[in-house]
Amino acid sequence: MQRLIKAFGGTSALIQIAVIAAILMVLLPATTEIFRLNLFGKYLTYAFVAVGLVLCWGYGGILSLGQGVFFGLGGYCMAMFLKLEASTPEATKIQTTPGIPDFMDWNQLTELPWFWEPFHSFTFTVFAVIAVPAFFAWLIGYAMFKRRVGGVYFAIITQAIAVILTILIVGQQGYTGGINGITDLRTLLGWDIRTDGAKYILYYACCIALLLCLLVGNFIINSRFGRLLIAMRDQEDRVRFSGYDVANMKVFVFVMASVFAAIGGAFFTLQVGFMSPTFIGAVASIEMVVFCAVGGRLSIVGAACGAFIVSWAKTSLSDSFPQIWPVVMGALFIGVVMFFPRGLAGLVSDYGSKLMPGRRSQSKPSTDKPDTASRTSSNATPQEQA
Repeated sequence: MQRLIKAFGGTSALIQIAVIAAILMVLLPATTEIFRLNLFGKYLTYAFVAVGLVLCWGYGGILSLGQGVFFGLGGYCMAMFLKLEASTPEATKIQTTPGIPDFMDWNQLTELPWFWEPFHSFTFTVFAVIAVPAFFAWLIGYAMFKRRVGGVYFAIITQAIAVILTILIVGQQGYTGGINGITDLRTLLGWDIRTDGAKYILYYACCIALLLCLLVGNFIINSRFGRLLIAMRDQEDRVRFSGYDVANMKVFVFVMASVFAAIGGAFFTLQVGFMSPTFIGAVASIEMVVFCAVGGRLSIVGAACGAFIVSWAKTSLSDSFPQIWPVVMGALFIGVVMFFPRGLAGLVSDYGSKLMPGRRSQSKPSTDKPDTASRTSSNATPQEQA
């Protein structure tokens, strides 16, 4: 049992997740009306992206400015299934071509495109929510990391991909819904997702999925692979010279981050009832990085909390001051990077250490980079060190 607890980050990490679970699944539903609870569920979908960025950026040192791509791919996969379910011949009998989504009929398509056909199956849709973003991330990662493209160059490339995909989706209106996206989503396997009861169930399902992602993220960063990620971030060449394939490690953690983002995108579609290209572009992707930075890019729980807090602040401020929010977002990111590089989690850890001197901070990054890498290298086998 002790080994299992240690594998998930120790007692402290599990207590943090338990507290988060109690707040999300007991306190908020008991004290919040359904409209606000559904809004909170929307905020939680961004937490999936933030958790993935902790692995990719915080521990792997890979800054991706295109996580909105994977969030959107997961969301679009789910939206395609829901749209087909809402586009039965009976429901679309007033169209020129019944049985296809309305935006296809408006754009004079007379049959369903071939790549839409598999999304009649819910089983395939669930598989696609994971597989499509994972494959796309693997393709990008393999092409970049095998050629040792990293740092700011990788960040710029991922941002460019987000812009390109947004333009592609907007331009192919007959196949994707264009700038409006895929809207008017009503049922899931015949179950009306617009009712209050359905919103409660979807909120709880999102909470459970997020808690599982928190556990998986903690397991990864507390495993041997997690220690290698830290060493790779601090001293990449020394890890490579120790016999590890750094490119494959980067590809794996990048794919994991994309899968987390895609799951969040699928839940976003279910809870909000639509998906559009505005959640894929460069602006949305940069906001997701801000979520992680504010919460703490070295803390799984901190990043999830940061996504929730910043999303709530965005809704509150943008309603009253819509033109000020982008400035606030930029200032928030600059301020966090300059003055609080470990985010809210770092502040909590520092103040907690002052209150309890015997408590060690687990989120503080190592400043002795060569020592971190050498400790990881010393764990390798003689063959790996050779």
